Amino acid sequence: QVQLVESGGGLVQAGGSLRLSCIASGRIFGISAMGWYRQAPGKQRELVATVSSDGRTSYADSVKGRFTISRDNAKNTVYLQMNSLKPEDTAVFYCYARLQVGVWHDYWGQGTQVTVSS
Repeated sequence: QVQLVESGGGLVQAGGSLRLSCIASGRIFGISAMGWYRQAPGKQRELVATVSSDGRTSYADSVKGRFTISRDNAKNTVYLQMNSLKPEDTAVFYCYARLQVGVWHDYWGQGTQVTVSS
């Protein structure tokens, strides 16, 4: 069974840091883009950051300079290092990956809660 499993969420004070991890497992023949989205209460899911298979990154304006996305292709893992966290970063963070499982298909993790207290 192909799945994405996130870890690393939690409660942190404003100004603190957290590192999210997401591992893709199962019968996977290739991985294209990977990324992170988030959804705050009462809001739509929004893109946070993406990284291509060759390492090119892109970020939402709201997190530029504070968050860093990276990936380890040997481990089928994507990371999100979050620094200088703000209360408005509070959300459920979802991992995303485009995986080749016979055909290319988009997969999502179950989500991990990040709560930033003021």
